[in-house]
Amino acid sequence: MKRQAYISERVVTPHGIVPAAVIVDGEKISAVVAPPQIPGDVTRHDFGDAAILPGLVDSHVHINEPGRTEWEGFFTATRAAAAGGYTLLVDMPLNSLPATTTLAALELKRAAARAESRVDCALWGGVVGDNQGHLADLAAAGVPGFKCFLMDAGIDGFSMVSEEQLRRALPIVARSGLPLLVHAELAAPVEAATARLAAADWRRYETYLQSRPDEAELSAIDLLIRLCREYKFRLHIVHLSTSLALEKLRAAKSEGLPITVETCPHYLHFAAEGIADGATLLKCAPPLRTHENREKLWQGLRDGIIDLVASDHSPCPPEMKRLDEKDFQKAWGGIASLSVALPVTWTAAQKRGFTLSDIARWMAAEPAKLAGCGAQKGKLAAGYDADLLVFAPEEEFVVTREKLHYRHRVSPYLGERMRGVVQKTFLRGQSIFDQGEFPGEARGKEIRQPAAVARG
Repeated sequence: MKRQAYISERVVTPHGIVPAAVIVDGEKISAVVAPPQIPGDVTRHDFGDAAILPGLVDSHVHINEPGRTEWEGFFTATRAAAAGGYTLLVDMPLNSLPATTTLAALELKRAAARAESRVDCALWGGVVGDNQGHLADLAAAGVPGFKCFLMDAGIDGFSMVSEEQLRRALPIVARSGLPLLVHAELAAPVEAATARLAAADWRRYETYLQSRPDEAELSAIDLLIRLCREYKFRLHIVHLSTSLALEKLRAAKSEGLPITVETCPHYLHFAAEGIADGATLLKCAPPLRTHENREKLWQGLRDGIIDLVASDHSPCPPEMKRLDEKDFQKAWGGIASLSVALPVTWTAAQKRGFTLSDIARWMAAEPAKLAGCGAQKGKLAAGYDADLLVFAPEEEFVVTREKLHYRHRVSPYLGERMRGVVQKTFLRGQSIFDQGEFPGEARGKEIRQPAAVARG
């Protein structure tokens, strides 16, 4: 196959945004060169002023297959991902049946992914109350890390872990060298707040917000920092919602503890003051907090306390959002956003002075590093997979159902005007999304880690 040159006035490299050509040889990038240095024996694809970014990596996605494919599956999720500029998804271990907490369950999920994926995938393992004996096997089988909850996950098949159970798992996690991703809320503050609100009107967003107080996150993060200091495991805080934790996390990082942090597009876009009563499409956990809190999360990104932005794409059948009842207590918590996460984040980021280099770091390089494939994915550099995204950052569009592509096309972003259009996505040198079309066959593959820890 002839070498390809993907040319733009704005190529987002690890060293800055420059006029350049990304030279692709087969499935790999062989070089990134200035336009005068483009070899003569290549096929040229000139995208003019449209930017070329590395294919995005989403390290927090709920695909739900096998077992709950009626919520979302690899076919629909990976189409939405390709349309959103993603070339690698890392699937969370819960919501599927069985949950990915044993080697047998991992193999079932691998079989589902092989048949349907239009983008590459990796599969987190789970830490639950009673599966400590399975963790070494999962690590040896190539999962990039583990996920756990410190309070009820709200779904059958994936139990929370107590501090005692977590302490039994942590030596195994630490030996593996793999990260532990934690939903950082403790149950006690949530239970106390919910009890106080028993007679409140649960159609009001303010009621739901009060039921998930900042203290639930803060107390969990305090516990996790202590455990990280004690066991020296790699800790990753998923979907940080409260800005009140930023100084704790800054201090822990300054101490040298191996901690990384993510937030999500919805926490950077919405604010509690703008959420109408009954708008259950906006229920997620932890909750969307105030305008002031949102701006402090942006500052956390600017300061490097927050390392990355992941979608936490968490779909469900529309009836589970209780759109008719408008009841925040009963509604499923989760926001689906795979195909629009990039423009949602970029629309808000560019207003605050951030650049496409920041986007490439938050949404490609850092999540790839978290998932253990930072030497293969997430950058436009020689030796990396030829995963490319052609993006028109100034072009605007209105979010419609036709642009969502995932299984249930409901979204709190519908009708909003966004900036930044994904024009084309390439996976390992092959087009997988092109101006609304999905050319070629499903060719995604699983990215596995080398065996990290001996069984037993």
